[in-house]
Amino acid sequence: MKHAAVDVIRTKRDGGVLTDDQIDWVIDAYTRGLVAEEQMSALAMAVFLNGMTFAETSRWTQAMIDSGERLSWPVPTVDKHSTGGVGDKITLPLAPLVATCGVAVPQLSGRGLGHTGGTLDKLESIPGWRASLTSDEIRDQLLTVGAVVCAPTSGLAPADRKLYALRDVTGTVECVPLIASSIMSKKIAEGAGALVLDVKVGSGAFMKSLEDARTLASALVSIGVAHGQKVTALLTDMSVPLGRAVGNAVEVAEAVEVLKGGGPADVVLLTVALASEMLSLAGVSADPAAVLASGEAYETWARMIAAQGGDPSAELPRPRHVHVVEAPRDGYLNRLDALGVGVAAWRLGAGRARKEDSVQAAAGVVCHVKPGEAVVSGAPLLELHTDTPDAVEGALAALADTYEITDQPPTPTPLVLDTIHS
Repeated sequence: MKHAAVDVIRTKRDGGVLTDDQIDWVIDAYTRGLVAEEQMSALAMAVFLNGMTFAETSRWTQAMIDSGERLSWPVPTVDKHSTGGVGDKITLPLAPLVATCGVAVPQLSGRGLGHTGGTLDKLESIPGWRASLTSDEIRDQLLTVGAVVCAPTSGLAPADRKLYALRDVTGTVECVPLIASSIMSKKIAEGAGALVLDVKVGSGAFMKSLEDARTLASALVSIGVAHGQKVTALLTDMSVPLGRAVGNAVEVAEAVEVLKGGGPADVVLLTVALASEMLSLAGVSADPAAVLASGEAYETWARMIAAQGGDPSAELPRPRHVHVVEAPRDGYLNRLDALGVGVAAWRLGAGRARKEDSVQAAAGVVCHVKPGEAVVSGAPLLELHTDTPDAVEGALAALADTYEITDQPPTPTPLVLDTIHS
């Protein structure tokens, strides 16, 4: 059947349901440049406003998978995906930990945009490390090291790569069907045998409420099941930054602390929780908490970094300028808003406003105090790192209403809020 882009747009504009044939055609035609950017923009907005049924979303996902290659691996594999947050360096200790426990991890990751950090940006602060690998290099590293964190190959879900860039500049990112199909098309095409999702909830996440996050998590799991994937989703709190480091090199340093058996309790807790789910889906019995505490996973990390040209023992970049934010009074830190800290790190140079922007390896925020901890007037509360001192003013503005000190400590909140199994 012959299609026209305007007919597909009208169908969704008027609240109709797209046929499988329409979806297959429009995704393929857009990928090949036969549907104009302004037409796909109109369709994305129509989907944003009118939604898609589960059948439409599942077919949209399949069409994006079919736009490129589908990878396969010579060993059993399991992967993890996070919807993005502030201080979310979990992939860095998680991949080598799961590999050390006996399951290979092909983690094809992305770069940060806005206040959410990118795994590849963090790793590129390590001297010599490279993000781009061929499919053969990824397979070889999985066999020899057991873990690889790298950029997606150019042939992986090209329709999604093109559509994501368009959504970013047309105000259509925050749409559950488009988010779910974007995530799952890449992850299914990636070829891992099972997948664990970390769906963030709170001010520093795309999903601000538990209800919205649960809707997204359920959609992701359902799409996975429909495509024969074993999937578990954890809903985790992102109202407070993860760990004490937010940025690039500072997060790598914190991840290394965790891999050596130390590090912040929340980073350790979430790393172990996700590793437990990944190992369970892979059918492997192991104690990731004990393995992490032993420091054994650090050896896998060092081999993983070296395999991609990095020097795991090299000194990480240091900022040219450090500005300390002091506590204004004695008491307890009652609140530290993830979004404010993320925006501050972004303005200091740790993130980018456009995909074409570069990032500063040494930029970021170090949180000396986390909610529930006591503070003393004049003691360091936050430490701002940047190579551009002029950026400090904007970062401080972002932090203006980010923290609150009270006489009594706040009631602790759980990090893992819910789990959805396939």
